[in-house]
Formats: sequence, C-alpha cells, structure tokens
Amino acid sequence: MDFRSNFWSTFKKKYSIYMILTILFVVCSFANENFLSVNNLTNISRQLAVTTILAFGETMLIISGMLDLSAGSVLALSGVFSVYVYKNGASLLVAVLVGILTGIICNLINVLMISTFKAPPFIATLSMMTMARGLALLFTKGQNILQLGDYVILGQGSIGVIPIPVIFLAAIAVLTWYILNHTRFGRSLYAVGGNEEAAIASGINVHKVKYLAFVINGIFVGLAGVLFMSRVNAGLPNGAINYEFTALTAAIIGGTSFSGGIGTAGGTLAGAFIVGFLDNIMNLTNVDSYVQQIIRGAIIAFAVIYDIRSKNKRTKSMLGRIEDKQPEKKTA
Repeated sequence: MDFRSNFWSTFKKKYSIYMILTILFVVCSFANENFLSVNNLTNISRQLAVTTILAFGETMLIISGMLDLSAGSVLALSGVFSVYVYKNGASLLVAVLVGILTGIICNLINVLMISTFKAPPFIATLSMMTMARGLALLFTKGQNILQLGDYVILGQGSIGVIPIPVIFLAAIAVLTWYILNHTRFGRSLYAVGGNEEAAIASGINVHKVKYLAFVINGIFVGLAGVLFMSRVNAGLPNGAINYEFTALTAAIIGGTSFSGGIGTAGGTLAGAFIVGFLDNIMNLTNVDSYVQQIIRGAIIAFAVIYDIRSKNKRTKSMLGRIEDKQPEKKTA
C-alpha cells in the first residue's frame, strides 16, 4: 500500500501538468470545431513562441530566487531598435544581434541593481519595466515603425510546414533543459534559489550565477522582441504589454516555485501551452475580454496558492522525516 501511495505521489508530482495539458487539449477540441484546424494551431504556435521564450528566461530566474517584471517592456525596446536598424540598411543578422544586445544590456542593468546594489528583484525590474517602455516610446516618438519588408520572414515564415518561431522556441526549450539538467551553472541556479547562504558556504559564486542568469534572460528577451515585431510586421513601442505576466503565469503553472529552487523546462513548456490553449478557446468561444482578464487573474492566484501549499507540505514532510530520525530519549 505504501508502495502504491508513493508511486502515485511521485507520478502526480512529475506528470500531473502533462495530464492537465492533455485533458485541456481534448476539452478544447470538443468545445469548438475550429480549435483543431491547421490555421488555428499554427497561429497558436506562432503566438506561444514569444511568450514561451520569455517564460524560459523567467523560469531560470525564479529557480535562482529572482524574477523579471521588465520582460515585456524590454522586448518592445529590443524589437524597436532591431526594426530601426534594419529599416536603415542593416542586414537581418545585424538587426537580430542588435535586438539581442539590447536585451542583454537592459538585463545587465537589472542584475547590477539586484546583485551589486542589493535592490530587491521586484523593485529593480519594475523600474526597468518603466524605463524601457519610456525609452521605446521616446525613441519612436510614440509612432509605430511600418513596412518592414523581408524582416517579417522570422515571425511569419516557415521551413516546410514548421513556422520559424516554433523552430526558435524548440531550440530555446532544448537549451534551457540542457542548462538546468546537465550543467554546473544549472545546478548552481537550484542551489542559489534553494538556500543562498548555503550556496555561498559551498563555494558557489552567487554573484556570477545571478549575472549569467540575467544575461541568458536578456538573450531570450531580445530574441523574443525580434520575433514579436517580425510577426506583427511593425515596430510597436507599445507592444507586448503584460507579456511578462503571461510568462510568469506559464512558469508558475508549470511547477516553478516562487520560493526558488524548484522548476523544470518541460513543466514551463506545458504551462505555456495550457495558458495558450485557454486564451485561444476563450477567443474562439467569444468569451468577453473583461471576463478573460478575470479568468487569467484567477489562474495566477490559484497557481501561487497551490505553490505555497505544496511548499508547506514539503516542509512538513521534511520536518517529519527529521523527527523520525531523532533517537528516542531514554527514560530512567
């Protein structure tokens, strides 16, 4: 009986998110006949690519005990700069590199405030969210940059039947999985998020780990900015508003713990698809946009509450095992 209980508990812990995704996919396919159409699934994959790439960056940051509230604004700034240089004669490769470099610079400023000047991640990235959005609007004077020409191939093109954004997403997913599971840096992320003081005591360079985590996040955000502007065929300084919250939601639903030290690339990918499928089926079934906001907020609240309850259960379980190992006091 204990074996069955332990097996089921382990199975739920590892695979429940994939079971939920499968059930949701089946329900959505019955809820609207257009859900399974090739055009709809293609559109979902293109839209999901941007927010899921952001979610992978958020996952690594949250695992290490941090977060990024500026991702949507930095995405817009990176995309606008990339579009601008392309419109002024740069090659597509240079334009992509400009977008990525912009993301890296903004994230270096974030981690400078967090790791060097000890600002809370919430405050530091919140200030960057405002600054990056303001700079994007100032740079473009609040106007959209239109007529992007061949720039749109990254967001709208396909290789065979596979959309190019999905190829980028797959590459980022594999890279994130590899970093978290097969590198010393990945193990350091879990250690820092689990207990920073213990990580320092064990010889981990926490300062370096945080800087590298934000640099990787900057690469992901900059690339997402390029893909977003390419998909919408415009440089939108006001684009991608609240994308950081969608990315955070995907990561948390996927099992990444806000308390740090816990999370997987596969879970985040599944969480992103759950959010994407929900948004899509609500649009297909004409759910009021205000109601959709309420539902999204409720999902975030549920995910956070579930995370807190899971953490409390893990803590009680650990304390129980420690107590069981304590030697019994001898009585006279």
